[in-house]
Amino acid sequence: MRRDIFQALADPTRRAIILMLAAQPMTPKAIAEQFDITRQAVSKHIRVMTECELLSQDQQGREIYYHLQTDKMAEMEQWLDQFRELVARRFDQLDQVLTQLKQQKNEKDSLA
Repeated sequence: MRRDIFQALADPTRRAIILMLAAQPMTPKAIAEQFDITRQAVSKHIRVMTECELLSQDQQGREIYYHLQTDKMAEMEQWLDQFRELVARRFDQLDQVLTQLKQQKNEKDSLA
């Protein structure tokens, strides 16, 4: 089952795991040591992130290391950029309206 990337990002524990894996690959045990949760709970979080292709795994001997897939983060950033541009345009429009209102107020005040 392939999950949506936003399911992975919705949980604060998974966001914290993503931050840790951005710095370096880690084993589930090493990740679990950073939290006050069981290794099984960490494994569930890892499974969600792996299913949405945010993480990949690399087996080295008996250990499995998880890596953050930065290309998936880039895809998400591109999607969010649409909204950044929309919000920026709306703020520009609001700024123009406020400037016009201020000018009108100043004109009225100078006539009075």
